Amino acid sequence: MATAKEIMDGANTKLTADPAQAEGIGAVYKYVLEGDGGGTFVMNCKDAPGVTEGEGDAQCTLRMNAADFVDMAEGRANGQQLFFTGKLKIEGDMGLAMKLQQLTKLFTS
Repeated sequence: MATAKEIMDGANTKLTADPAQAEGIGAVYKYVLEGDGGGTFVMNCKDAPGVTEGEGDAQCTLRMNAADFVDMAEGRANGQQLFFTGKLKIEGDMGLAMKLQQLTKLFTS
């Protein structure tokens, strides 16, 4: 099982190697991942595609446990189910949260 940082590093590699992958998303997301292996990551799928670690401005912030994020990224959990069970909290533009399924494609190999 990968760590949240490894998954985000992989997404960064994909976005910087092929910025066209971000075109259909067109937004900046912040992931606040709590617990063991967590951290804060900003995923820019807008003007400078890539992922950076640390704080930053975002149009949509996703807060969840790092283990739940890894499960979601690796296909063992569904973002919608995590949201409706209170394990995923969304702040900002809820419309952008609807693109969560597109984002998870960046996390898989």
